[in-house]
Amino acid sequence: MTLTLTRLSDPAFAGFDDIIDVRSPAEYAEDHLPGAINLPVLDDAERARVGTIYKQVSPFDARKLGGALVAANAARHIAGPLADRDGSWRALVYCWRGGQRSGSFSTILSQIGWRVDRIDGGYKAWRALVVERVQNQPVPVPVIVLDGNTGSAKTAILSRLAMRGWQVIDLEGLANHRGSLFGGRPDGQPSQKLFEGRLAVALEGLDSSRPVLVEAESSRIGAITVPKAMWQAICAAPRLRLEVPVEARAGYTAATYDDMVVDPARVEAIVAALAPLHPAERIESWQAAIAAGDWRGLAEGLLRDHYDPRYLKHRLRYAEREKAVVPLDDLRDLDAAAARVEAALVRLT
Repeated sequence: MTLTLTRLSDPAFAGFDDIIDVRSPAEYAEDHLPGAINLPVLDDAERARVGTIYKQVSPFDARKLGGALVAANAARHIAGPLADRDGSWRALVYCWRGGQRSGSFSTILSQIGWRVDRIDGGYKAWRALVVERVQNQPVPVPVIVLDGNTGSAKTAILSRLAMRGWQVIDLEGLANHRGSLFGGRPDGQPSQKLFEGRLAVALEGLDSSRPVLVEAESSRIGAITVPKAMWQAICAAPRLRLEVPVEARAGYTAATYDDMVVDPARVEAIVAALAPLHPAERIESWQAAIAAGDWRGLAEGLLRDHYDPRYLKHRLRYAEREKAVVPLDDLRDLDAAAARVEAALVRLT
């Protein structure tokens, strides 16, 4: 049987025990359905080999080799990852277009006696729904933007607001990046397609009767581009701004960017790249702070002289959207800070 996708949530709510992506590991790594496991019927090298034979020899020879490889890989998966599945197990299988790879694997699994469905149109059908959601459809609920200078703990406060029952989309979490020059994480970012899939699922899952909170972002989060529909909503949304002294923000930044402390060379390289934007003596003072391990001093210098002037320019662009300001003297009690932000949100909504 085949499953025709009409919503992004269809696979998750259809009662399958496993969603199986049979594409190659490289295809799976770039993007896949949420929760899918990868049981490739052709690995990356095998897929390339079959494709070469298809183009340079003949489609028949390619299919013959492909069939042998698919059968061998299917046997390996059945004896390995699927060995503990009992007779009641139900799976949803997909490949790139819902064609030969998923069809072959589904047939083998069905012959064993398992109930197996395939996605009509495969991954491409899923991807089409994602693109439609994040590029062409408006965000389905009102958006409120939490704004504030770099280091104002916006992400942490949004997390606490989510625990208080507010709808939140953590764009930086989806992008695995903290949104600044120093915001990269050791395990890197997802692909653009994988980010868009995560965002699309989050958008589809929103309660239409309530607003959603997002953090003020530029159009890029690290290497990720914020898709058109989300970016338009951020630009048009009312804003609530956190106002936090630079000293408090520096302390918070130094404490939360602890992964940078263990790699001073990485920090030094980023600071060196700022040289065209700042006087030489300022760059030298930042480099001296790195050498001395004065992370709080470095954070304060960067916030005061690099980030804050640029943020002011950004804020003035959206001045007419700013509806409230929440002053926070410090960031030592983020639960209390979230409570103050929540009170302002209640008045705003």
